[in-house]
Amino acid sequence: MNGAQAVVATLEAEGVEVIFGYPGGAIMPMYDALFQHPVRHVLCRHEAAAAFAAGGYARTSGRVGVCCATSGPGATNLVTALLDAYMDSVPLVAITGQVRTELMGTDGFQEADVCAITQPITKQNFLVTRAEDIMPTLREAFALARSGRPGPVLVDIPNDMLKAQIGEIAVPPAPVVRRASRARASDEAVREAVARIRAARRPVAIIGGGVRAGAVEAYRTFVSLLGLPHASTIMALGAAAQSDPNALGMLGMHGLKAANKAVQRADLLIALGMRFDDRVTGKPDRFARNATVIHADIDATEFNKIISADVSLHGDLRDTLEALIAELVRGHVPRFDDWANEARLLGGPLPSDRVEAQVLSATDVLDRFFEALPREAIVTTDVGQHQMWAAQRARPAHPRNYATSAGLGAMGFGFPAAIGAQFANPEAPVFAIVGDGGFQMCLPELATLRRYRVPAKVLLIDNQNLGMVRQWQELFFSERYSATNLSDNPDFAAIARAYGIEAFFVNAPGDADAVIARFIAHPGPALLHAACHPTENVWPMIPAGMTVDDLMEARA
Repeated sequence: MNGAQAVVATLEAEGVEVIFGYPGGAIMPMYDALFQHPVRHVLCRHEAAAAFAAGGYARTSGRVGVCCATSGPGATNLVTALLDAYMDSVPLVAITGQVRTELMGTDGFQEADVCAITQPITKQNFLVTRAEDIMPTLREAFALARSGRPGPVLVDIPNDMLKAQIGEIAVPPAPVVRRASRARASDEAVREAVARIRAARRPVAIIGGGVRAGAVEAYRTFVSLLGLPHASTIMALGAAAQSDPNALGMLGMHGLKAANKAVQRADLLIALGMRFDDRVTGKPDRFARNATVIHADIDATEFNKIISADVSLHGDLRDTLEALIAELVRGHVPRFDDWANEARLLGGPLPSDRVEAQVLSATDVLDRFFEALPREAIVTTDVGQHQMWAAQRARPAHPRNYATSAGLGAMGFGFPAAIGAQFANPEAPVFAIVGDGGFQMCLPELATLRRYRVPAKVLLIDNQNLGMVRQWQELFFSERYSATNLSDNPDFAAIARAYGIEAFFVNAPGDADAVIARFIAHPGPALLHAACHPTENVWPMIPAGMTVDDLMEARA
């Protein structure tokens, strides 16, 4: 076989069912090997969308997502999505073509040093310079992507290596020597953590994206055992059981009031698989200033990076939670039901910013949408106001049922991520919630939706603004609205129909329930264009670098 056939054989051995990509000159031999091969290739209309689709596939399945692109601009178009996967710990393997080895370093046509470019935003990257190294290198890439703290790995393969003959050789086994070991928290640290839990009066757990690594059931058991009030980062929405009364929802800049206030009143924080992002902590030296901190994470570099921990539990989160549970049940198991009831009362209904009763409100649309959404639905979102409104309202059945670009906040993520999620979960109802800004960054993927008859649906919140930036301009830049007006938006429903996609439109509050019901019930791909009030803001809001003490619930 040649190098390209070795690539495809390795993908098949890894159990890869689908790869998202876009062809070009340097990677053409791989596309020739993919021709009529069982590994399915999905042609996206932009390399960034292909990588976002691979990310959506990985986030909603737990399996490694795979994307490919050609050299130069093809590879550089993957960069944003690779950084997105790196920030959110998403297992991804990107395969890029490279110019022939003899041209490397000569500024050849479509040459880019993709390994140098992506070095800071991947767990590791590889340049293959011998065809016989293709198989073991790809095997190692998959092992690295899924092990320890997951993340993206890139393999760059020159065109002549893809063409080179390497003979009929067997695919090597998955490597074990360089695969990260499964770290475990020490018994001493576990005993110290349990002692602090037993001594606490107002403990609060915060669950982060680490819960996605098989720790959901252990987490639910842990908080239920203690009757513990608990909050979630945006990466962990769905970690709590939908019926759990002690789940306070998302915390942070646009988090729910009960979650933020409970954390601020806590005397103990149990931080599980989360990294104390600035959108969660605000001003670190004023965050939960009366609490001692237990911090559990698979990545030891997260300890004491932003918030100092009194107890650090370095290890796989499921193992850590199971060890905490086992240590708790060996002795007195405290219950915090009274404190949990008190924490719930710190909240209240979400503040309303509905400006005109006769004009459609984005929050009304989303309230009605989530009320009608099937329990097993998978939701992806883009980035902006709609992302925060959705996170405040969503009650997914599992963290894998909700995907958003959290750490990077990459516009253009939501729609292609839904395409990837649908390929990963062909029987599940999949919905993308997007804004009018981000949707136009990936609108041509309507062609991908149509070509492959992907039944994913798109709810478009159109407020004719780059809404989140406009909100900040209103609140913090004296209403100087610079470059945020999108009042010349096109007829999105007409565009969808031009691509052969069923489209719905709503702009009147009285029509919303009926149109949303028809949209959700439609058997194939569809777009719902919701034309909403242009100046509705997201509340509550903690300004950047501030704390819950500075929480805003309305315009001044």
